[in-house]
Amino acid sequence: MNRRSALGLMAGASTVAFAAPVFAQGGGAIASAYLTQPWSGPYGGVPPFDKVKIADFEPATLAAMDDMRAEIRAITMKRSAPTFQSIIEAFELSGQAYDRVGSVYSVWDSNLSNDAFQAVSAKLSPVKAAFGDEIKQNPDLFQRIEAVYNQRDTLKLNPQQDRLLWKKYKSFVRAGAKLTPEQKKEVADINQQLATLFDAFSKNLKHDEAQATFITKDDLAGLPENFIAALAAKAKDLGKDGLYAVQNTRSAMEPFTTYSTRRDLREKIWRAYVMRGDNNDQWDNKAIGAKILKLRARRAKLYGYPTHAHWRLEIAMAKTPENAMNLMEAVWGPAVNRVHEEVADMQKIADAEGVKITIAPWDYRFYAEKVKKAKYDLDESEIKPYLQLDKIQDAMFWCANKMYGFEFIKITDVPVFHPDVTTYKVMRAGKQVGVWYYDPYAREGKSSGAWETEYQSQSGMLKHICICSNNCNFIKAQPGQPILISWDDAETMFHEFGHAIHALSSNAWYPSQAGTNTATDFVEFPSQLNEHWLPLPVVLNQFAIHYETGKPMPKALQEKLVRSSKFNQGFATVEYLACALIDMKYHLAGETDIDIDAFEKTELTKLNMPKEIVMRHRPTQFAHIFSSDDYSAGYYSYLWSDALVADAYEKFMKEGGPFEGPTAKNYFDHILSVGDTIPQDVAYRNFLGRDVNRDALMRQRGFA
Repeated sequence: MNRRSALGLMAGASTVAFAAPVFAQGGGAIASAYLTQPWSGPYGGVPPFDKVKIADFEPATLAAMDDMRAEIRAITMKRSAPTFQSIIEAFELSGQAYDRVGSVYSVWDSNLSNDAFQAVSAKLSPVKAAFGDEIKQNPDLFQRIEAVYNQRDTLKLNPQQDRLLWKKYKSFVRAGAKLTPEQKKEVADINQQLATLFDAFSKNLKHDEAQATFITKDDLAGLPENFIAALAAKAKDLGKDGLYAVQNTRSAMEPFTTYSTRRDLREKIWRAYVMRGDNNDQWDNKAIGAKILKLRARRAKLYGYPTHAHWRLEIAMAKTPENAMNLMEAVWGPAVNRVHEEVADMQKIADAEGVKITIAPWDYRFYAEKVKKAKYDLDESEIKPYLQLDKIQDAMFWCANKMYGFEFIKITDVPVFHPDVTTYKVMRAGKQVGVWYYDPYAREGKSSGAWETEYQSQSGMLKHICICSNNCNFIKAQPGQPILISWDDAETMFHEFGHAIHALSSNAWYPSQAGTNTATDFVEFPSQLNEHWLPLPVVLNQFAIHYETGKPMPKALQEKLVRSSKFNQGFATVEYLACALIDMKYHLAGETDIDIDAFEKTELTKLNMPKEIVMRHRPTQFAHIFSSDDYSAGYYSYLWSDALVADAYEKFMKEGGPFEGPTAKNYFDHILSVGDTIPQDVAYRNFLGRDVNRDALMRQRGFA
């Protein structure tokens, strides 16, 4: 998942072409100026994480808003005829102080949230939303942007400039610039309400994910030793030394339900996890989700679109909800059929064991391991000793070097936001192209899952290198012990690192066109493709090293991995695709009142959802769509991108693989480096020579 600044309206960070910020917030703004000023230090400047005080976010944000207002006034007060340089490029340069605050703020929001920060966030969220509308609904500014847009055919712009002009104009129109004053006021009110609701949804989810189920030594049957040690360490952190804490996160739930032989505890841990935000208490998210959907539907009508989904997909690769639904429905049927086959295989094993159960959702992972063992003589416990977290990181670096020439050099001369974070300068062809931050461990106040964030986009115009991070939630091992991760977690690391590689490869002039600033249903393409390099023998032979013997993963075990690559694809596809379909159906429903729990049950029943599986993200914990607008009506993007991935992967393998042959350079030149300088469908055709062939997706998943 790719996350962008929690505050940023524009992209980039510099003071080029503008005077120093105009602070109108008194002494607080002066004390917090380090958050708005151009970053100092090595590598062209880095975020001042070592100086941050939560109390400084509010005055710094307000000061940065005043700074941007002054910049916008300077643009709109020009008496000369509007030109691309005086309006579009000037607007592209505006808001850099605001972006700098937003970059640091987003780190505290995702990685270090606590009561003090959440209080500030609750106060600032509607203020930020109102400020965004203030900019996008500024009639004087839009009049000048529109004037430049209307003469675009005579301006002799290069393709990047032409696309920048189109995107700026379109972003204002889509945000209501042409609405009546009354409609603009209603949109602004909706956006402020949404900002408050997004903040509340995230706060509630973080609360539920911070909870833990405590178990005793008698409850550990079947669990791997390294996982037991991690549970003990977590309990100690929570003041329960001598017990074992299973935190309410995916990184704890999945291994527990995979290995525990205690069916009653598997159910308990599973239920706690899938009921996050749905416990009819003060942290319940059902009403919040329903309000978000209603407000989005009303806003879309004001914008002139049938539904929120139509508004969101207009500028995506898919173009329309119908196109996205067609792809999802084409895959759904074969995936459900595969689930029935998988469940039948599990039930046979359960029946043979004489346990007299019917496979339930909390049994799926446990019996899937047994089926994998029976079919492929393979189980996760056999793989995991070869997957050391540090070695997987080394593997990521090696692949990036072999394919694209990147070098990651560890540094200690930049401030970090937590002692767990390590930093690297990134070199390519003898030139520094970025700084990469790595935050691998779970902690209280950190969002669950894994993601990539860009603190600063690359820009030739601003002479900026890319500054980005990868963030995970691994449970720390005991001192001196390696952290062993699952195969799925190793793939996730490669996935999120793929986002970072995409950002670091950028070669754009304008910051808003750099790196991962692409359509949501394209941005997952480079990250998902990067997952495919992990299982290659040349990678496993070097980096899948047994933590005790120091020997590489045997060839026979690697071959089992290849043979089992399509195993459990029914589960993986249905668990994900149920979310994507419900997301789209929510946002196609219009202004009807929705009970999100009842809607979930009704629509999944219509889809013939297998009873042995639940949505990967049930509605009350579906942060992708309810903590911001970013992936709303957009969760289909992972499948859309995977169609691109499957086709591209076949091209790589036909032309010598990722580390030999011409394909990696072709891919770097036409996909990774171009960002949003050209439309994404054009970029894909430039790379592949044609449009995507979706048959490759069905072959990849074993549904052909």
